[in-house]
Amino acid sequence: MLRSLRSELLKISTTRIWWILAAILFGYVGLTAAGMAALFTTIRQQPEGQLITAEMVPPLVYSVATAVGYVFPLLFGALATTTEFRHQTLTPTFLATPRRSAVLGGKVIAGAVWGVVYAVVGLLAAVGLGALVLAATGQETLLGDSDVWALLGRIVLAMMLWAMIGVAFGVLVSNQVAVIVIVLAFTQFVEPLLRLASSFWEWSARIGGYLPGAASDALVGSSIFTAFSGAATADSLEWWQGGLVLGGYAALFLVIGGLTTWRRDVT
Repeated sequence: MLRSLRSELLKISTTRIWWILAAILFGYVGLTAAGMAALFTTIRQQPEGQLITAEMVPPLVYSVATAVGYVFPLLFGALATTTEFRHQTLTPTFLATPRRSAVLGGKVIAGAVWGVVYAVVGLLAAVGLGALVLAATGQETLLGDSDVWALLGRIVLAMMLWAMIGVAFGVLVSNQVAVIVIVLAFTQFVEPLLRLASSFWEWSARIGGYLPGAASDALVGSSIFTAFSGAATADSLEWWQGGLVLGGYAALFLVIGGLTTWRRDVT
């Protein structure tokens, strides 16, 4: 397992895809967080915006790291697996390590490690630029608040779980083009529409809370989606329940993929 883990970490670190995605993540999350900080500052200055308290703004800004950035560790994890199928580098990998379960375990752990890397990049962008705009506009950053630091820790956990889901989904669906299309279509269009539609009724809101994006928001504890759509309800998952749901998705994809695609011949 340790040899497989070292091999997977070496494969990832010697390719360009990880830092290209990290650079895009930093720019995307940073600009979004800065924009959200400026927007909430402007709203609070209006009479009708006084319902937004100063304590609500920093968590919403910092949670942009997962609210819009979770797709990057998800894509990375999926690409880390499907690239091996596409370029048939799994052949020498399996020849060197015939125990496929060890190879799979190494991939999952390596994905989790890189999920933490993406979490750090996302937080540097969201907290760095977001807090800078908040401070420049005279708003509290709350970086000395223990609750905010707990939220940042949960963001790291969420990004790690998203990377593991990506690895597991890449095992389940080995076609790289199909994986990219499915991930982007679901995260950018299908799930947001499902979450919005489910928010209209209490019973459907409970079901919608088990969607992966909703579970991620519950784990983190703050999200611009729930702030704008009003999707948060009294029946929302607790943070630990959201983490278990995300972990459940990773385990489900991993078990099904490990019993099917992962056992097939690769050449």
